[in-house]
Amino acid sequence: MPETFLPPAARTAGRVVVWVLGLALLFVLFALGWIAVRGYLAYDHLSSAQKRAPEIASDLGDLSAAGEAIDEIARHTSAARELTSDPLWQGAEGVAWIGPQLAAVADVAAAVDDVVTGTARPIASVAVGFGAEAFVPVDGRIDTSAFAALADPATDAAGVAASARDDVAAIDRTPLVAPIADAVDQLGDALSQVAAGTDALARASTLLPSMLGAEGARNHMVLVQNNAEWRSLGGIVGATTFLRTDDGRITLTGQLSSGDADNYRTSVLDLGEYATIYQDKPGRYLQNVTQVPDFSLSARLAQEFAAREGREVSSVIAIDPVALSYLLEATGPVRLPTGDELTSTNVVKLLLSDVYARYDDTRQQDAFFAAAAASVFEALTAGDVDPAKLVAALGRAGSEHRLSLWSADDAEQKILAGTTLAGAPPRNSTDTARLGVYFNDGGGSKMDYYVRPDVQLQWTGCAAGRSPRTLQLSVTLANTAPADAATSLPAYVVADDFFGVPGGTARVVGEVYLPEGFEVASSEITTERGFGGGMVGGRQVLSYSVDLKPGDTQTVTIEVTADTDIRDAEAWVTPTADADLPPVVRTSCDPADGAVLD
Repeated sequence: MPETFLPPAARTAGRVVVWVLGLALLFVLFALGWIAVRGYLAYDHLSSAQKRAPEIASDLGDLSAAGEAIDEIARHTSAARELTSDPLWQGAEGVAWIGPQLAAVADVAAAVDDVVTGTARPIASVAVGFGAEAFVPVDGRIDTSAFAALADPATDAAGVAASARDDVAAIDRTPLVAPIADAVDQLGDALSQVAAGTDALARASTLLPSMLGAEGARNHMVLVQNNAEWRSLGGIVGATTFLRTDDGRITLTGQLSSGDADNYRTSVLDLGEYATIYQDKPGRYLQNVTQVPDFSLSARLAQEFAAREGREVSSVIAIDPVALSYLLEATGPVRLPTGDELTSTNVVKLLLSDVYARYDDTRQQDAFFAAAAASVFEALTAGDVDPAKLVAALGRAGSEHRLSLWSADDAEQKILAGTTLAGAPPRNSTDTARLGVYFNDGGGSKMDYYVRPDVQLQWTGCAAGRSPRTLQLSVTLANTAPADAATSLPAYVVADDFFGVPGGTARVVGEVYLPEGFEVASSEITTERGFGGGMVGGRQVLSYSVDLKPGDTQTVTIEVTADTDIRDAEAWVTPTADADLPPVVRTSCDPADGAVLD
């Protein structure tokens, strides 16, 4: 009907509708333009912040020197956060498709700004002259005041970083376009590293002053494990060194060969459920304290052994020759009283193999181990150390479970809890099932230096949604010793007929601690001995024993199952003499098709 024949009210209403639609279209176009411009500006600010970030890394030697770069980065991250949090942007987050993209960008900008303003800035503001050098003794002393000043701001920063990490982890990637989803994943990985780093700094700055004697002298016991004869946490305890710290000054007060320590008819402490797996051996012999795969118990056993030798210690540290090789990268070569030169490349072979060819007497061997430990200690405390390499060495040794620390002080032990240094048994988390895969020597030999384990994990039943899933563990052990090991290797290494094991044969006693909530679906071993085991801490433990002649290979396969939506799995493996073997083996389910990702 022509407009001239419409009633006036209808014509007015029609014009209103047209104007409303026109204004709505203009508003949408304006909003899109507004959001696009602000999104571009936010991206530009975040990009500028990213470009300046390497300046912080280059100033790690002096965190306070990074203050200018941090202030500039904070200006950019704050601007990006403001640009992505105005009412128009927030309103658009409810729009289909585009909304989740905008919400993700806003969450990312907020998380990055939180980390910069709530983590980097507070730490840098108090870290006057603090850097990696703070971990290096000067004339045998570490200045604890620098750590004490960092304790509170580092603890607050660790909380902020963890919250930012969790916020980004909670972003639903499903509706995101690939570029944004990838960016969120990359940021999530970066924030995980930041959270781990700030948490480590917070714990270190809180713990180190008291451990270094800032509040009174402390006595410490250092266990050097020998990976040529396996125990669950690495190897038998060989040389033992005692240290004293007082107001940051570190001195060596004595050494004890584990062979000289008294042995006992019964365990020096109650082993609890572990006695069902290891009997009382970890508590009768100092050499065996690391047979228990829980360093808090191993350390308390060592402390009791020390007390019975007339030494009171308030903390226990464990380290192995591979970790010493990492420390030697920081100190450089170290000369021994024997004239030998310890380097990062020869220390493992020298301590775990060559020494047995040189000395037949176990006391001479122990004296050599003690001299090596003392010489490395002296090099570390002399101060001529590369700070960055020292921090990297300590971090790597801890992550590989080659460095452990226990304190008799409950408050200090609480700080250590949850870190790799605590040496606690692996436990499941909400998204990861964890197994313990441990090896112990059963022949009283040093043949484990030649045994190479290959540990593999694989999931089946990984379809989307909660369903019964099976995790397969495969452990292959190979004896790489020469064919004539029985006659070509030192008698002390092959331990001919010791515990009834022929010379050159490696007897490996293994234990597999199943993840909580999982049960055995099947198990297979290529020997006639079969499996034993028991229960520890509510989880099933399978044990087995294999004899490996030179050139032999044996495989153990165990399948465990549970009705769970967990998709990640880890196996924590006894650290060996081979630094190239991973101490943690991981696998994941692909939710799309159930394929296994290693």
